[in-house]
Amino acid sequence: MRKAAIVILNYNGINTLQKFLPSVVAHSTFEIIVADNNSADDSIEFLKHEFPDIALIVLDQNYGFAGGYTQALKQIEGKYQYYILLNSDVEVTADWDANLIDWLETNPETAAVQPKILSAIHQDYFDHAGAAGGYLDSLGYPYCRGRIFTQIEKDQGQYNDVAAVDWTSGACMAVQAKLFHEYGGFDPLFFAHMEEIDFCWRLRNDGWKLQYIYNIAVYHQGGATLSRSNPFKTLLNFRNSLLTLKKNQSPVEFRKTYLKRIGLDILAALVFAFRGQLKDAVAVLRAHGQFLSLKNQLVENKGNTVPSSFPTIRSILWEYYLLGKRKFSEL
Repeated sequence: MRKAAIVILNYNGINTLQKFLPSVVAHSTFEIIVADNNSADDSIEFLKHEFPDIALIVLDQNYGFAGGYTQALKQIEGKYQYYILLNSDVEVTADWDANLIDWLETNPETAAVQPKILSAIHQDYFDHAGAAGGYLDSLGYPYCRGRIFTQIEKDQGQYNDVAAVDWTSGACMAVQAKLFHEYGGFDPLFFAHMEEIDFCWRLRNDGWKLQYIYNIAVYHQGGATLSRSNPFKTLLNFRNSLLTLKKNQSPVEFRKTYLKRIGLDILAALVFAFRGQLKDAVAVLRAHGQFLSLKNQLVENKGNTVPSSFPTIRSILWEYYLLGKRKFSEL
């Protein structure tokens, strides 16, 4: 069995591969595999011509981020001790992959680990997708050290530490391969967004640790497949947040949480509408409709609460919008 594989999921991303893959090739120790979600552009031809040594997994349809990774990793199950899941729009730095795997090897109680994720566009700022590690409030809303909602902090060394987190970012995470498969990988129902939060919650329910380590930095562009202002992304985020809660809370706890979430999500839709973002407002309402149609297809985990590695914030919405707390250090 080989030690590790870096697995990059691609969908119509030839321009992203051209820009970012050279840094991965230049700075990586372990084998690189590109899993293609049935792209309609010239991604496959580009890879075969420009990077013939990179292994390819070609899927028969677009399974989304969640299903794409789960389908692709099934094809290499049992061949590697560790996977490093890396977005196609990430620039890496020297020894990034070896250091992530070293952490997992020396900390076997850790299921997954993420590095410091900075913006590829503004490299002295944290990135939206994971920043310095992710957390959940009591209602299942996610936030990060270095990013709360759209408020992004400048990296001034304030998170130069090692920290237990609630979830590690799918933009760049190293995970024990056997655990990825034992816990079913990413749930295909999610398609994209928040699948890593659900996966990490399942791990934490059984006592596995998730870590952020600061001494590795990568730079994430973001929005390579869906821009952050895309209403479809809004729909996925709200819907998948509800799916995560339904899967991982007990029925009694979920009913309490869901009643609160209905009110708060309607409020979010009204805020979108007030800002003139009518498609996003509709997306929030559609998210609840889709959740109700999908919830019976879930394989439920039935935890009791939102287990947190950070003192649980009752409502990040309250802290951010009403108390004006814009930085993680203020929580």
